[in-house]
Amino acid sequence: MSSTFGDKIKISIFGESHGGGIGVVIDGLPAGEKIDLDAVLVQMARRAPGKDKTATPRRESDLPKILSGILGDALTGAPLCAVIENTNTRSSDYGNLLSKPRPAHSDYTAFVKYKGANDIRGGGHFSGRITAPIVFAGAICRQLLEKRGVKIAAHIASIGSVSDVRFCPAEIDDALMNRLSLSSFALIDECAESRMRGEVEAARLELDSIGGSVECAVTGMPAGIGEPMFDGVEGAIAKAVFGVPAVKGIEFGAGFELSKMRGSNANDPFRMKDGRVVTETNNCGGILGGISNGMPIIFRAAIKPTPSISQKQRTVDLQTGENAELEIRGRHDPCIVPRAVPVIEAAAAIALINLF
Repeated sequence: MSSTFGDKIKISIFGESHGGGIGVVIDGLPAGEKIDLDAVLVQMARRAPGKDKTATPRRESDLPKILSGILGDALTGAPLCAVIENTNTRSSDYGNLLSKPRPAHSDYTAFVKYKGANDIRGGGHFSGRITAPIVFAGAICRQLLEKRGVKIAAHIASIGSVSDVRFCPAEIDDALMNRLSLSSFALIDECAESRMRGEVEAARLELDSIGGSVECAVTGMPAGIGEPMFDGVEGAIAKAVFGVPAVKGIEFGAGFELSKMRGSNANDPFRMKDGRVVTETNNCGGILGGISNGMPIIFRAAIKPTPSISQKQRTVDLQTGENAELEIRGRHDPCIVPRAVPVIEAAAAIALINLF
């Protein structure tokens, strides 16, 4: 099982949803860099469960215990290791999943790959719970990026049929980036919140779940970062983002809408502004040939509905080899999109720090 990302700054995620704890080891961090641990905790709190009706009622403080790599407020150069304890587990809720895999969950594929030895409790290492150490690692990386003028922020682009407005593709205000990166229900147009919550509540009352999408922006990226072909900016971000459970799609800039355009509409004209090259539009999402062009990098990630729903579902019994019905117990998110926002930001930070 490989849960490691990066070649310059390498992160390795460990732990399982109902084990003693989860955590991360970050190797390759530059010695002497100052880290604001309070700012790290702000990001952890944005993702933490049990604080909102759209999320699972499972309550975890998600306070990371740092075992190595930071002395005072500075990185030491040694691998940074942080552990987050699991304190509120109900493993008995998952007993029936040993033989009856949840539709749309990793239960079946993990059973096959690991010959039934995988930890099924809470989804084990495949749980959304492991996004907590991703957020911790991303919070460290984003501070290093911010010192180099790079900012990252995301918002809930949609939940069900309700959409937020999109980022202005060519120019994004710093104040908006700062507000979104601190929000626990991040929206550009905050008037959309009540309608989005209505979508989630309707799904919850019907013992169901609902998906959505997250739009992320990166500003302050200098031109010339990334490599062509297999080491491009899109590829690096996509690999990190697809490491987030429930992500099923990603698009950059105008994305799939480009397939409907003519080149005269899709192309982003160049011009000079304040002594530097910019584009008038940003359909390319700030990336050309796998290399940053100095414009905001913008991408959207599709988040599927939570597989664990309370309705009866059709499955199979792996012990008897027969068709079966499954009733899922436990505490699950009716919608994970709001909590996914800081995770997508973190994945982007982890990917981009390795390109610098």
